[in-house]
Amino acid sequence: MTPIFFVIFLLALFLSFVLTRFVRDFARSRGWVAAPINERHLHSVPLPRLGGVAIFLSFAACMALSAGWAIRHPNLHPANFFETMRTVLVPAALVFALGVWDDIRGLGPYVKFGVQTVAASMLYAGGLRIVNIPVLFGNRPLPWFVELMFTVIWVLAITNAFNLIDGLDGLAAGSALFSTMVAFVLAVFHGPVLVEVMTIALAGAILGFLRFNFNPATIFLGDSGSLFIGFLLSALALHGAQKAPTIVAVAIPIVSFGLPILETVLSIVRRLISGRPVFTADREHIHHKLLQHGMSHRQVVIILYGVSAGFAMLSLFLLWPTGSSLGLVMAVLGIGIWIGVQHLGYLEFGEIARVGRRTLDQPQIFVNNLAIRRATEELKVARDLEQIQHILTAAFGSNDFDGFQLNLGLSPRQMISFADSDARLSEDSESSFRWMKPGVKHLNTSSLWTIALSLLSSSERPCGTLMIYRLYSRRDLQLDVNLLTAIFPTALADALDRTLTQPVEVIPMPEQDASLLPAQAG
Repeated sequence: MTPIFFVIFLLALFLSFVLTRFVRDFARSRGWVAAPINERHLHSVPLPRLGGVAIFLSFAACMALSAGWAIRHPNLHPANFFETMRTVLVPAALVFALGVWDDIRGLGPYVKFGVQTVAASMLYAGGLRIVNIPVLFGNRPLPWFVELMFTVIWVLAITNAFNLIDGLDGLAAGSALFSTMVAFVLAVFHGPVLVEVMTIALAGAILGFLRFNFNPATIFLGDSGSLFIGFLLSALALHGAQKAPTIVAVAIPIVSFGLPILETVLSIVRRLISGRPVFTADREHIHHKLLQHGMSHRQVVIILYGVSAGFAMLSLFLLWPTGSSLGLVMAVLGIGIWIGVQHLGYLEFGEIARVGRRTLDQPQIFVNNLAIRRATEELKVARDLEQIQHILTAAFGSNDFDGFQLNLGLSPRQMISFADSDARLSEDSESSFRWMKPGVKHLNTSSLWTIALSLLSSSERPCGTLMIYRLYSRRDLQLDVNLLTAIFPTALADALDRTLTQPVEVIPMPEQDASLLPAQAG
Protein backbone atom coordinates (compact mmCIF):
# COMPACT_ATOMS: atom_id res chain seq x y z
CA MET A 1 0.00 0.00 0.00
CA THR A 2 2.98 2.35 0.40
CA PRO A 3 3.22 3.28 -3.33
CA ILE A 4 -0.46 4.24 -3.50
CA PHE A 5 -0.06 6.40 -0.39
CA PHE A 6 2.84 8.19 -1.99
CA VAL A 7 0.89 8.71 -5.23
CA ILE A 8 -2.13 10.06 -3.34
CA PHE A 9 0.05 12.49 -1.36
CA LEU A 10 1.78 13.84 -4.48
CA LEU A 11 -1.51 14.11 -6.37
CA ALA A 12 -3.13 16.03 -3.52
CA LEU A 13 -0.09 18.30 -3.26
CA PHE A 14 -0.05 19.06 -6.98
CA LEU A 15 -3.80 19.59 -7.33
CA SER A 16 -3.92 21.82 -4.28
CA PHE A 17 -1.04 23.93 -5.59
CA VAL A 18 -2.71 24.42 -8.97
CA LEU A 19 -6.26 24.87 -7.69
CA THR A 20 -5.27 27.34 -4.97
CA ARG A 21 -3.82 29.69 -7.58
CA PHE A 22 -6.94 29.30 -9.73
CA VAL A 23 -9.36 29.85 -6.82
CA ARG A 24 -7.39 32.89 -5.67
CA ASP A 25 -7.56 34.57 -9.07
CA PHE A 26 -11.22 33.62 -9.58
CA ALA A 27 -12.26 34.96 -6.17
CA ARG A 28 -10.44 38.23 -6.85
CA SER A 29 -12.23 38.65 -10.17
CA ARG A 30 -15.62 38.15 -8.47
CA GLY A 31 -14.84 40.43 -5.55
CA TRP A 32 -15.05 37.64 -2.96
CA VAL A 33 -12.38 39.12 -0.75
CA ALA A 34 -12.05 39.93 2.94
CA ALA A 35 -11.24 43.60 3.54
CA PRO A 36 -9.50 44.73 6.77
CA ILE A 37 -12.54 46.51 8.19
CA ASN A 38 -11.93 46.20 11.94
CA GLU A 39 -9.09 46.14 14.43
CA ARG A 40 -9.09 42.33 14.69
CA HIS A 41 -7.97 41.96 11.07
CA LEU A 42 -4.20 41.73 10.77
CA HIS A 43 -3.94 42.01 6.99
CA SER A 44 -3.67 45.37 5.23
CA VAL A 45 -5.11 44.59 1.77
CA PRO A 46 -8.28 42.72 0.71
CA LEU A 47 -7.61 39.01 0.19
CA PRO A 48 -9.83 36.12 -0.98
CA ARG A 49 -11.08 33.72 1.72
CA LEU A 50 -11.94 30.64 -0.32
CA GLY A 51 -8.72 28.66 0.09
CA GLY A 52 -10.75 25.78 1.50
CA VAL A 53 -12.25 25.21 -1.95
CA ALA A 54 -8.87 24.16 -3.35
CA ILE A 55 -8.23 21.86 -0.39
CA PHE A 56 -11.67 20.25 -0.67
CA LEU A 57 -11.45 19.69 -4.43
CA SER A 58 -7.94 18.23 -4.15
CA PHE A 59 -9.04 15.94 -1.34
CA ALA A 60 -12.17 14.87 -3.24
CA ALA A 61 -10.11 14.01 -6.35
CA CYS A 62 -7.83 11.81 -4.26
CA MET A 63 -10.83 10.08 -2.72
CA ALA A 64 -12.15 9.40 -6.23
CA LEU A 65 -8.80 7.87 -7.14
CA SER A 66 -8.89 5.75 -3.98
CA ALA A 67 -12.40 4.58 -4.80
CA GLY A 68 -11.28 3.54 -8.30
CA TRP A 69 -8.32 1.66 -6.82
CA ALA A 70 -10.66 -0.09 -4.36
CA ILE A 71 -12.95 -1.16 -7.20
CA ARG A 72 -10.06 -2.65 -9.17
CA HIS A 73 -8.44 -4.30 -6.13
CA PRO A 74 -11.28 -5.24 -3.78
CA ASN A 75 -9.10 -7.78 -1.99
CA LEU A 76 -6.88 -4.97 -0.66
CA HIS A 77 -9.69 -3.10 1.04
CA PRO A 78 -12.20 -4.00 3.77
CA ALA A 79 -15.76 -4.78 2.80
CA ASN A 80 -17.13 -1.62 4.38
CA PHE A 81 -14.64 0.69 2.63
CA PHE A 82 -17.24 2.56 0.57
CA GLU A 83 -19.81 2.65 3.33
CA THR A 84 -17.35 4.26 5.72
CA MET A 85 -16.18 6.70 3.05
CA ARG A 86 -19.78 7.77 2.47
CA THR A 87 -20.36 8.12 6.24
CA VAL A 88 -17.44 10.56 6.53
CA LEU A 89 -17.53 12.43 3.22
CA VAL A 90 -21.25 13.30 3.03
CA PRO A 91 -21.41 15.29 6.31
CA ALA A 92 -17.93 16.70 5.61
CA ALA A 93 -19.21 18.03 2.28
CA LEU A 94 -22.15 19.58 4.12
CA VAL A 95 -19.80 21.39 6.49
CA PHE A 96 -17.67 22.52 3.55
CA ALA A 97 -20.73 23.97 1.81
CA LEU A 98 -21.60 25.77 5.05
CA GLY A 99 -18.12 27.29 5.14
CA VAL A 100 -18.30 28.44 1.49
CA TRP A 101 -21.62 30.16 2.11
CA ASP A 102 -20.21 31.84 5.21
CA ASP A 103 -17.15 33.04 3.30
CA ILE A 104 -19.28 34.60 0.57
CA ARG A 105 -22.44 35.76 2.35
CA GLY A 106 -21.77 35.47 6.04
CA LEU A 107 -23.74 33.50 8.63
CA GLY A 108 -24.51 33.85 12.32
CA PRO A 109 -22.96 31.51 14.89
CA TYR A 110 -26.22 29.74 15.72
CA VAL A 111 -26.84 28.77 12.09
CA LYS A 112 -23.32 27.42 11.79
CA PHE A 113 -23.60 25.46 15.02
CA GLY A 114 -26.96 24.09 13.90
CA VAL A 115 -25.62 22.76 10.58
CA GLN A 116 -22.54 21.34 12.28
CA THR A 117 -24.78 19.56 14.80
CA VAL A 118 -26.69 17.96 11.93
CA ALA A 119 -23.40 16.82 10.35
CA ALA A 120 -22.19 15.42 13.69
CA SER A 121 -25.48 13.54 14.08
CA MET A 122 -24.94 12.03 10.64
CA LEU A 123 -21.57 10.70 11.82
CA TYR A 124 -23.27 9.19 14.86
CA ALA A 125 -25.95 7.58 12.69
CA GLY A 126 -23.21 6.12 10.48
CA GLY A 127 -21.52 4.43 13.46
CA LEU A 128 -18.77 6.97 14.22
CA ARG A 129 -19.43 7.79 17.84
CA ILE A 130 -18.02 8.02 21.35
CA VAL A 131 -19.19 4.83 23.03
CA ASN A 132 -17.47 5.30 26.39
CA ILE A 133 -15.15 7.65 28.27
CA PRO A 134 -12.90 5.49 30.47
CA VAL A 135 -11.52 8.44 32.43
CA LEU A 136 -15.02 9.41 33.61
CA PHE A 137 -17.15 6.27 33.38
CA GLY A 138 -14.73 3.36 33.19
CA ASN A 139 -15.38 0.80 30.48
CA ARG A 140 -19.14 0.80 30.92
CA PRO A 141 -21.15 1.52 27.74
CA LEU A 142 -23.06 4.78 27.70
CA PRO A 143 -26.77 5.28 26.92
CA TRP A 144 -27.37 6.23 23.30
CA PHE A 145 -28.39 9.80 24.08
CA VAL A 146 -25.21 10.32 26.13
CA GLU A 147 -23.15 8.88 23.27
CA LEU A 148 -24.86 11.28 20.87
CA MET A 149 -24.29 14.26 23.17
CA PHE A 150 -20.57 13.58 23.62
CA THR A 151 -20.12 12.85 19.91
CA VAL A 152 -21.73 16.16 18.94
CA ILE A 153 -19.70 18.06 21.56
CA TRP A 154 -16.47 16.50 20.30
CA VAL A 155 -17.18 17.31 16.67
CA LEU A 156 -18.30 20.87 17.39
CA ALA A 157 -15.29 21.50 19.63
CA ILE A 158 -12.64 20.31 17.18
CA THR A 159 -14.35 21.81 14.12
CA ASN A 160 -14.54 25.27 15.64
CA ALA A 161 -11.18 25.02 17.38
CA PHE A 162 -9.39 25.05 14.04
CA ASN A 163 -11.63 27.89 12.90
CA LEU A 164 -10.72 29.85 16.03
CA ILE A 165 -6.95 29.78 15.45
CA ASP A 166 -7.32 30.89 11.82
CA GLY A 167 -6.10 34.40 12.63
CA LEU A 168 -2.60 34.56 11.12
CA ASP A 169 -1.22 33.62 7.73
CA GLY A 170 -0.67 29.87 7.66
CA LEU A 171 -1.40 29.25 11.34
CA ALA A 172 -4.55 27.11 11.14
CA ALA A 173 -3.37 25.19 8.06
CA GLY A 174 0.07 24.52 9.55
CA SER A 175 -1.34 23.38 12.88
CA ALA A 176 -3.80 21.12 11.04
CA LEU A 177 -0.92 19.63 9.05
CA PHE A 178 0.83 18.45 12.23
CA SER A 179 -2.41 16.99 13.59
CA THR A 180 -3.10 15.26 10.28
CA MET A 181 0.32 13.60 10.26
CA VAL A 182 -0.30 12.29 13.80
CA ALA A 183 -3.62 10.85 12.63
CA PHE A 184 -1.83 9.20 9.71
CA VAL A 185 0.82 7.62 11.97
CA LEU A 186 -1.89 6.39 14.33
CA ALA A 187 -3.77 4.86 11.38
CA VAL A 188 -0.58 3.12 10.17
CA PHE A 189 -0.22 1.43 13.57
CA HIS A 190 -3.86 0.65 14.25
CA GLY A 191 -5.70 1.07 10.94
CA PRO A 192 -8.04 1.23 9.19
CA VAL A 193 -6.76 1.74 5.65
CA LEU A 194 -9.39 4.37 4.85
CA VAL A 195 -8.07 6.65 7.60
CA GLU A 196 -4.56 6.26 6.20
CA VAL A 197 -5.77 7.27 2.75
CA MET A 198 -7.81 10.24 3.97
CA THR A 199 -5.12 11.62 6.25
CA ILE A 200 -2.33 11.39 3.66
CA ALA A 201 -4.57 13.04 1.06
CA LEU A 202 -5.52 15.82 3.47
CA ALA A 203 -1.87 16.36 4.40
CA GLY A 204 -0.91 16.81 0.73
CA ALA A 205 -3.80 19.20 0.09
CA ILE A 206 -2.90 21.34 3.11
CA LEU A 207 0.79 21.44 2.20
CA GLY A 208 0.05 22.56 -1.37
CA PHE A 209 -2.22 25.30 -0.07
CA LEU A 210 0.38 26.54 2.45
CA ARG A 211 2.58 27.72 -0.45
CA PHE A 212 0.10 30.58 -0.93
CA ASN A 213 -1.10 30.93 2.65
CA PHE A 214 2.19 31.33 4.53
CA ASN A 215 3.17 34.90 5.40
CA PRO A 216 2.75 37.03 3.37
CA ALA A 217 -0.42 35.23 2.31
CA THR A 218 -2.20 35.83 -0.98
CA ILE A 219 -5.28 33.79 0.00
CA PHE A 220 -6.94 32.85 3.29
CA LEU A 221 -8.12 29.43 4.40
CA GLY A 222 -11.57 30.82 5.20
CA ASP A 223 -14.36 29.01 7.00
CA SER A 224 -14.67 26.73 3.99
CA GLY A 225 -11.23 25.39 4.81
CA SER A 226 -10.98 25.62 8.60
CA LEU A 227 -14.41 24.10 9.24
CA PHE A 228 -13.88 21.35 6.68
CA ILE A 229 -10.44 20.42 8.03
CA GLY A 230 -11.59 20.54 11.65
CA PHE A 231 -14.68 18.43 10.95
CA LEU A 232 -12.76 15.87 8.92
CA LEU A 233 -10.09 15.48 11.61
CA SER A 234 -12.72 15.09 14.32
CA ALA A 235 -14.46 12.39 12.26
CA LEU A 236 -11.20 10.55 11.50
CA ALA A 237 -10.31 10.65 15.20
CA LEU A 238 -13.65 8.97 15.97
CA HIS A 239 -13.01 6.36 13.30
CA GLY A 240 -9.46 5.64 14.45
CA ALA A 241 -10.54 5.45 18.10
CA GLN A 242 -12.65 2.39 17.35
CA LYS A 243 -9.54 0.43 16.32
CA ALA A 244 -7.02 1.68 18.88
CA PRO A 245 -6.46 0.74 22.54
CA THR A 246 -8.50 2.70 25.07
CA ILE A 247 -5.79 5.07 26.30
CA VAL A 248 -4.61 5.76 22.76
CA ALA A 249 -8.14 6.36 21.56
CA VAL A 250 -8.79 8.99 24.23
CA ALA A 251 -5.45 10.73 24.70
CA ILE A 252 -3.77 10.90 21.29
CA PRO A 253 -6.45 12.95 19.45
CA ILE A 254 -6.76 15.39 22.37
CA VAL A 255 -3.01 15.91 22.66
CA SER A 256 -2.41 16.11 18.90
CA PHE A 257 -5.10 18.82 18.61
CA GLY A 258 -3.42 20.58 21.53
CA LEU A 259 -3.01 24.11 20.13
CA PRO A 260 -6.57 24.61 18.81
CA ILE A 261 -8.06 22.96 21.91
CA LEU A 262 -5.94 25.15 24.19
CA GLU A 263 -6.97 28.27 22.27
CA THR A 264 -10.63 27.31 22.51
CA VAL A 265 -10.50 26.61 26.23
CA LEU A 266 -8.60 29.83 26.96
CA SER A 267 -11.04 31.91 24.90
CA ILE A 268 -14.12 30.45 26.59
CA VAL A 269 -12.70 30.77 30.11
CA ARG A 270 -11.43 34.32 29.50
CA ARG A 271 -14.78 35.53 28.24
CA LEU A 272 -16.71 33.85 31.04
CA ILE A 273 -14.43 35.40 33.67
CA SER A 274 -14.70 38.88 32.14
CA GLY A 275 -18.48 38.60 31.79
CA ARG A 276 -18.50 38.80 27.99
CA PRO A 277 -20.52 36.60 25.62
CA VAL A 278 -18.62 33.48 24.57
CA PHE A 279 -19.06 34.29 20.87
CA THR A 280 -17.64 37.81 21.23
CA ALA A 281 -14.60 38.40 19.02
CA ASP A 282 -11.52 40.02 20.53
CA ARG A 283 -7.80 40.57 20.03
CA GLU A 284 -6.60 38.42 22.90
CA HIS A 285 -6.00 35.09 21.21
CA ILE A 286 -2.63 33.45 21.68
CA HIS A 287 -1.27 34.85 18.42
CA HIS A 288 -2.49 38.35 19.30
CA LYS A 289 -0.69 38.15 22.65
CA LEU A 290 2.55 37.10 20.97
CA LEU A 291 2.24 39.96 18.49
CA GLN A 292 1.80 42.35 21.42
CA HIS A 293 5.17 41.11 22.73
CA GLY A 294 6.81 42.64 19.67
CA MET A 295 7.12 39.58 17.44
CA SER A 296 6.48 39.67 13.70
CA HIS A 297 3.68 37.69 12.04
CA ARG A 298 6.14 35.17 10.67
CA GLN A 299 7.90 34.73 14.02
CA VAL A 300 4.60 34.10 15.78
CA VAL A 301 3.53 31.51 13.22
CA ILE A 302 6.88 29.69 13.43
CA ILE A 303 6.70 29.64 17.24
CA LEU A 304 3.17 28.23 17.15
CA TYR A 305 4.28 25.68 14.54
CA GLY A 306 6.83 24.59 17.12
CA VAL A 307 4.10 24.35 19.76
CA SER A 308 1.95 22.24 17.41
CA ALA A 309 4.92 20.01 16.63
CA GLY A 310 5.53 19.61 20.37
CA PHE A 311 1.95 18.53 20.94
CA ALA A 312 2.24 16.11 18.01
CA MET A 313 5.43 14.52 19.33
CA LEU A 314 4.01 14.14 22.83
CA SER A 315 0.90 12.49 21.44
CA LEU A 316 3.03 9.92 19.58
CA PHE A 317 4.65 8.89 22.87
CA LEU A 318 1.24 7.48 23.78
CA LEU A 319 1.38 4.92 20.98
CA TRP A 320 3.08 2.72 23.55
CA PRO A 321 1.06 3.61 26.63
CA THR A 322 2.38 2.80 30.08
CA GLY A 323 1.72 4.35 33.44
CA SER A 324 5.05 6.18 33.38
CA SER A 325 4.75 7.47 29.79
CA LEU A 326 1.23 8.77 30.35
CA GLY A 327 2.25 10.50 33.57
CA LEU A 328 5.32 12.03 31.91
CA VAL A 329 3.31 13.35 28.96
CA MET A 330 0.65 14.83 31.23
CA ALA A 331 3.29 16.44 33.46
CA VAL A 332 5.15 17.99 30.53
CA LEU A 333 1.90 19.25 29.03
CA GLY A 334 0.68 20.71 32.30
CA ILE A 335 3.94 22.49 33.10
CA GLY A 336 4.34 23.76 29.54
CA ILE A 337 0.80 25.11 29.31
CA TRP A 338 1.08 26.76 32.75
CA ILE A 339 4.35 28.51 31.89
CA GLY A 340 3.07 29.55 28.47
CA VAL A 341 -0.17 31.03 29.78
CA GLN A 342 1.73 32.90 32.50
CA HIS A 343 4.03 34.50 29.92
CA LEU A 344 1.11 35.52 27.71
CA GLY A 345 -0.06 37.84 30.48
CA TYR A 346 -3.83 37.33 30.40
CA LEU A 347 -5.47 39.71 32.86
CA GLU A 348 -8.31 37.26 33.53
CA PHE A 349 -5.96 34.57 34.79
CA GLY A 350 -4.06 37.11 36.83
CA GLU A 351 -7.34 37.86 38.56
CA ILE A 352 -7.87 34.15 39.24
CA ALA A 353 -4.39 34.02 40.79
CA ARG A 354 -5.24 37.03 42.95
CA VAL A 355 -8.41 35.33 44.16
CA GLY A 356 -6.39 32.21 44.91
CA ARG A 357 -3.87 34.18 46.96
CA ARG A 358 -6.69 35.94 48.75
CA THR A 359 -8.21 32.56 49.60
CA LEU A 360 -4.94 31.50 51.21
CA ASP A 361 -4.87 34.79 53.13
CA GLN A 362 -8.46 34.38 54.28
CA PRO A 363 -7.58 33.68 57.96
CA GLN A 364 -5.81 37.06 58.23
CA ILE A 365 -8.71 38.74 56.44
CA PHE A 366 -11.06 37.28 59.04
CA VAL A 367 -8.89 38.72 61.83
CA ASN A 368 -8.76 42.19 60.26
CA ASN A 369 -12.46 42.26 59.42
CA LEU A 370 -13.39 41.19 62.93
CA ALA A 371 -11.23 44.00 64.36
CA ILE A 372 -13.25 46.57 62.38
CA ARG A 373 -16.55 44.91 63.27
CA ARG A 374 -15.56 44.81 66.96
CA ALA A 375 -14.57 48.48 66.83
CA THR A 376 -17.94 49.31 65.26
CA GLU A 377 -19.79 47.64 68.14
CA GLU A 378 -17.59 49.27 70.79
CA LEU A 379 -18.10 52.72 69.27
CA LYS A 380 -21.83 52.33 69.79
CA VAL A 381 -21.29 52.52 73.59
CA ALA A 382 -18.25 54.83 73.72
CA ARG A 383 -18.80 57.89 75.93
CA ASP A 384 -15.62 59.98 75.76
CA LEU A 385 -12.91 60.88 73.30
CA GLU A 386 -10.20 58.98 75.10
CA GLN A 387 -12.22 55.77 74.75
CA ILE A 388 -12.79 56.48 71.03
CA GLN A 389 -9.07 57.04 70.65
CA HIS A 390 -8.22 53.64 72.17
CA ILE A 391 -10.89 51.89 70.04
CA LEU A 392 -9.48 53.31 66.81
CA THR A 393 -5.89 52.54 67.78
CA ALA A 394 -6.78 48.93 68.60
CA ALA A 395 -8.77 48.51 65.36
CA PHE A 396 -6.09 49.82 63.01
CA GLY A 397 -3.13 48.49 64.97
CA SER A 398 -3.74 44.93 63.75
CA ASN A 399 -4.56 45.49 60.07
CA ASP A 400 -2.62 46.50 56.96
CA PHE A 401 -3.09 50.26 57.24
CA ASP A 402 -0.10 52.33 58.37
CA GLY A 403 -1.81 55.24 60.05
CA PHE A 404 -4.86 57.41 60.43
CA GLN A 405 -5.81 60.93 61.41
CA LEU A 406 -9.09 61.87 63.08
CA ASN A 407 -10.07 65.50 62.52
CA LEU A 408 -12.88 66.99 64.59
CA GLY A 409 -14.78 70.05 63.47
CA LEU A 410 -15.10 72.17 66.61
CA SER A 411 -16.19 75.71 67.37
CA PRO A 412 -13.38 78.23 67.69
CA ARG A 413 -13.98 78.56 71.44
CA GLN A 414 -13.63 74.85 72.18
CA MET A 415 -10.52 72.79 72.76
CA ILE A 416 -10.48 69.05 73.20
CA SER A 417 -7.66 67.55 75.21
CA PHE A 418 -6.59 64.11 73.93
CA ALA A 419 -4.72 61.74 76.16
CA ASP A 420 -2.18 61.11 73.40
CA SER A 421 0.71 63.49 73.16
CA ASP A 422 0.38 63.65 69.40
CA ALA A 423 -2.97 65.45 69.69
CA ARG A 424 -2.85 69.12 68.90
CA LEU A 425 -4.93 72.20 68.24
CA SER A 426 -4.42 73.12 64.63
CA GLU A 427 -4.40 76.63 63.20
CA ASP A 428 -7.95 76.26 61.89
CA SER A 429 -9.15 75.35 65.38
CA GLU A 430 -9.73 71.74 64.43
CA SER A 431 -8.67 69.19 67.03
CA SER A 432 -7.01 66.16 65.45
CA PHE A 433 -5.50 62.91 66.56
CA ARG A 434 -2.86 61.23 64.43
CA TRP A 435 -1.65 57.66 64.86
CA MET A 436 1.09 55.80 62.98
CA LYS A 437 1.91 52.11 63.14
CA PRO A 438 5.04 51.30 65.18
CA GLY A 439 8.08 51.29 62.90
CA VAL A 440 6.59 53.86 60.49
CA LYS A 441 8.63 57.03 61.03
CA HIS A 442 6.74 59.32 58.71
CA LEU A 443 3.95 59.24 56.12
CA ASN A 444 5.21 60.85 52.95
CA THR A 445 2.31 61.81 50.68
CA SER A 446 4.26 60.70 47.60
CA SER A 447 4.50 57.10 48.83
CA LEU A 448 1.05 56.40 50.24
CA TRP A 449 -2.60 56.29 49.33
CA THR A 450 -5.44 57.61 51.43
CA ILE A 451 -9.07 56.85 52.20
CA ALA A 452 -10.97 59.93 53.37
CA LEU A 453 -14.18 59.16 55.29
CA SER A 454 -16.59 61.99 55.98
CA LEU A 455 -18.14 61.37 59.38
CA LEU A 456 -21.87 62.05 59.24
CA SER A 457 -23.94 60.90 62.19
CA SER A 458 -27.36 59.24 62.07
CA SER A 459 -28.88 62.66 62.78
CA GLU A 460 -27.14 64.09 59.69
CA ARG A 461 -24.68 66.06 61.78
CA PRO A 462 -21.13 66.40 60.39
CA CYS A 463 -18.54 65.36 62.97
CA GLY A 464 -15.28 65.71 61.05
CA THR A 465 -13.25 63.37 58.89
CA LEU A 466 -11.18 60.23 59.29
CA MET A 467 -8.12 59.97 57.02
CA ILE A 468 -6.73 56.42 56.70
CA TYR A 469 -3.23 56.00 55.24
CA ARG A 470 -1.39 53.06 53.71
CA LEU A 471 2.10 52.99 52.22
CA TYR A 472 2.31 51.56 48.69
CA SER A 473 3.02 47.84 48.88
CA ARG A 474 2.90 44.79 46.61
CA ARG A 475 1.04 42.94 49.34
CA ASP A 476 -2.73 42.89 48.93
CA LEU A 477 -4.82 44.70 51.52
CA GLN A 478 -6.07 41.97 53.85
CA LEU A 479 -9.34 43.70 54.69
CA ASP A 480 -12.82 44.15 53.27
CA VAL A 481 -12.85 47.87 52.52
CA ASN A 482 -16.65 47.83 52.46
CA LEU A 483 -16.57 47.49 56.24
CA LEU A 484 -14.80 50.84 56.46
CA THR A 485 -17.17 52.62 54.09
CA ALA A 486 -20.55 51.24 55.25
CA ILE A 487 -21.42 50.99 58.97
CA PHE A 488 -18.11 51.99 60.59
CA PRO A 489 -18.13 55.74 59.65
CA THR A 490 -21.68 56.19 60.97
CA ALA A 491 -20.84 54.39 64.22
CA LEU A 492 -17.76 56.62 64.68
CA ALA A 493 -19.73 59.76 63.86
CA ASP A 494 -22.48 58.84 66.34
CA ALA A 495 -19.86 58.25 69.04
CA LEU A 496 -18.29 61.64 68.35
CA ASP A 497 -21.71 63.27 68.23
CA ARG A 498 -22.52 61.95 71.71
CA THR A 499 -19.15 63.05 73.02
CA LEU A 500 -19.18 66.52 71.51
CA THR A 501 -22.73 67.29 72.69
CA GLN A 502 -21.83 66.45 76.28
CA PRO A 503 -20.68 69.29 78.52
CA VAL A 504 -17.01 69.84 77.81
CA GLU A 505 -14.43 71.96 79.45
CA VAL A 506 -14.54 75.33 77.77
CA ILE A 507 -11.51 77.49 78.32
CA PRO A 508 -12.73 81.08 78.25
CA MET A 509 -10.64 83.44 76.23
CA PRO A 510 -9.59 86.64 78.11
CA GLU A 511 -11.69 89.68 77.37
CA GLN A 512 -9.87 92.19 75.31
CA ASP A 513 -10.53 95.10 77.71
CA ALA A 514 -8.45 98.12 76.82
CA SER A 515 -8.02 98.98 80.51
CA LEU A 516 -6.26 95.68 81.16
CA LEU A 517 -3.71 96.07 78.41
CA PRO A 518 -1.28 98.26 80.38
CA ALA A 519 -1.49 95.92 83.38
CA GLN A 520 -0.86 92.93 81.20
CA ALA A 521 1.99 94.69 79.58
CA GLY A 522 3.46 95.45 83.00
